[in-house]
Amino acid sequence: MKFHWIAKSLSGLKLELAANLTGSAWSMVVQLLCIPLYIKFLGIEAYGLIGFYLMLQAMLQVLDLGLSPTMNREMARYSVQPERANEARDLVRTLEVGYWLIGVIIGLALVLASPWIATHWIKASSLPIRSVKQAVTLMGILAVLQWPVSFYQGGLMGLRKQVLFNVFRIIAASVSNGGAVLVLWLASPTIQAFFLWLVLTNAIMVVIWTTFLWRSLPLSNRAARFDFALLRDIWRFAAGMSGIATFSLILGQADKVVLSKVFSLTVFGYYTIAGIFGAGLIMIVSSVFNTIFPQFSALVAQADEEAMIRLYHKATQLMLLLIIPLTLVLALFSVEVLQLWTRNAEVARHAGPIATILVLGAALNALMFLPFTLQLAYGWTSIGLTITISLTVVVVPAIWLMAKHYGPVGAASVFLGLQAVNMLVGVPLTHRRLLRQEMTKWFLQDIAPPLAASVLVVGVARMLITDQMSPLATLVVLLFILLAALAAATFSAPQIRGSLLTKLSSI
Repeated sequence: MKFHWIAKSLSGLKLELAANLTGSAWSMVVQLLCIPLYIKFLGIEAYGLIGFYLMLQAMLQVLDLGLSPTMNREMARYSVQPERANEARDLVRTLEVGYWLIGVIIGLALVLASPWIATHWIKASSLPIRSVKQAVTLMGILAVLQWPVSFYQGGLMGLRKQVLFNVFRIIAASVSNGGAVLVLWLASPTIQAFFLWLVLTNAIMVVIWTTFLWRSLPLSNRAARFDFALLRDIWRFAAGMSGIATFSLILGQADKVVLSKVFSLTVFGYYTIAGIFGAGLIMIVSSVFNTIFPQFSALVAQADEEAMIRLYHKATQLMLLLIIPLTLVLALFSVEVLQLWTRNAEVARHAGPIATILVLGAALNALMFLPFTLQLAYGWTSIGLTITISLTVVVVPAIWLMAKHYGPVGAASVFLGLQAVNMLVGVPLTHRRLLRQEMTKWFLQDIAPPLAASVLVVGVARMLITDQMSPLATLVVLLFILLAALAAATFSAPQIRGSLLTKLSSI
């Protein structure tokens, strides 16, 4: 019976991971296709305002108070305890009320602060102050509508509704990004029109997300109700997650905050474009996290450490295959990729060196994600909180000094160093308490062989390719290098190689 449950669970995980990766890939491709068009219609300075909003949106997650990951974890636990359906629905109602209240307060604060932000923080040169103020006001309205989305998404992830989630995610990404391009092209090529379109689409989306979550919850014999007492069971985990989120976002967004203050919108626009590479990797990581975290949480609830160990190592190897070959291609061929993508030599020249550093930092962050997921599944938030607080004390002033003396490349270098320290400290501390015998295997089998194989393939390619090629030739060569590195990494990952050979032998 236990083996049958595990087999069924792993089969479901494959479908959920495929759905999450498809949704992430589609969202990223749509953004990559649309960003050059945004720059074409709006200009690099106005695109800097989009980058400012993305930074602002990430920073505001501090006020999430740990509710989104708490929803994910608790819904995963309720999913294997159907007798607690009433409690599950009451918890959603209770957290939902608080979440919307926070969103309204955030949006109102942004609207009221828009004149000060437009005149004292954002350094626009050609954009009129009035346009900047209107854009920030629309950001405030948009924040209210986008704020609850992560809450509803967390609930759906915990309930393992990844397929449903990603179907709508693909539709939402296509409508919001593709529609924005059409608005800029056919109606008004202004930053105000861009944000107005996002306000309209997100108003519709939040209604749909809300409906999806409530219809996915287990059926109950009564209406859901607000129950403050339920918070007593989750407040420690939520508070720990809130602290981790707060300091992680400070660490992750400090470089952007400093650059938005110190440099012009044009320079900030270059930095935002360079950060797209790292953001793409994080989307892949999030896909794996959204698939694995609910399963980890369910295994903890069932006290099945044997299944946890198997899933932990296989997920780590899979994460490496998805991240490292792509990271190395993007890092070592950053200028070529940016030139191919933006068709703008100046953008590629300025953003390329920054992109190399940021994507390497994002890859190190990705390697830490599975140990971090393990911590959260066991409800152990103090370690993550301690590490992030300690790093924040050092990193924030370091970013300011490096940005002042070495510009955006200096700020990006601090981000890379931060992620290296986080991994070198976080992984050993995790395995001193959880899965204690697994750290050596984590490094020597899960990480080192596929990493070495990928570095060898992409490194040799970088040394051999020195001449400039046509766009088509560049695309073909880069794809070939990526596939070669992926193949080398795959056959260097023990569990992935074993599963692949088993399937091939059965054909």
